[in-house]
Amino acid sequence: MQDTPRKSRKYAEELVLLSESPYDTPNPFKALSDPEGLSAVGGDLKPERLIHLYQHGFFPWYSDPDPILWWHPLERCTLVPEHFHASRSLKKCIRNGEWTWRINNNFLQTIKTCSELRAQNEGTWISDEIIEAYSNLNRMGYAFSVEVFLNQRLAGGFYGVAMGNMFFGESMFSLLPNGSKVALWQFCQMANKLGIELIDCQVESDHLISLGAQMMSKEAFVANLQKYVTKPTSNAQLNQLASQNRTHLIEFKTD
Repeated sequence: MQDTPRKSRKYAEELVLLSESPYDTPNPFKALSDPEGLSAVGGDLKPERLIHLYQHGFFPWYSDPDPILWWHPLERCTLVPEHFHASRSLKKCIRNGEWTWRINNNFLQTIKTCSELRAQNEGTWISDEIIEAYSNLNRMGYAFSVEVFLNQRLAGGFYGVAMGNMFFGESMFSLLPNGSKVALWQFCQMANKLGIELIDCQVESDHLISLGAQMMSKEAFVANLQKYVTKPTSNAQLNQLASQNRTHLIEFKTD
């Protein structure tokens, strides 16, 4: 799954005003260059629209009182699960602790924790409207949270949308050192069983790059969407895991 070099723009830029139809689909290659990746404005966060636009690589990112803004960046931060980089310190941390994990242990708590911690630091886009929208997707079997615990204490986690063979990550949090790293590591370890081929991390950060994420051109990302999300179907394996309502032990296996 190799990236391709950034290509020159072939389309005139345009900013689409979404109609009431949940199936409006902007052309991702016409996204604005300033602000980079902005493709559309308006619409709503109803499940049908969210599912349709995620299938085509768009995600909402805005702050109140702005209108809903939809983005499709020129380059995408992505992670191939098998390329996750576990540092020596992270491996030691996993080996030396009693770590457990769950799927959808408390989705609402996870998304609210992501919102609260970001609000304390740099501000957050995870508004009450966003929380309600993704909670609806969670009830429909499209959005999931992954939580990890150290000695039965919530340590960290993340949430996102799973569709076809891709996982679209939204936000992560740590309440204890390495909490979010352990959560993402565990998810990557079981990605093969879940049929997850690619994780969309959306926006580049030093944290994600240090864990093995790489930047991917829009052309390559769209090609992967067409390959791995041929239909807007939820991930059956993740739904099955969530329905078990079980706590699982994290075991570090030596390479």
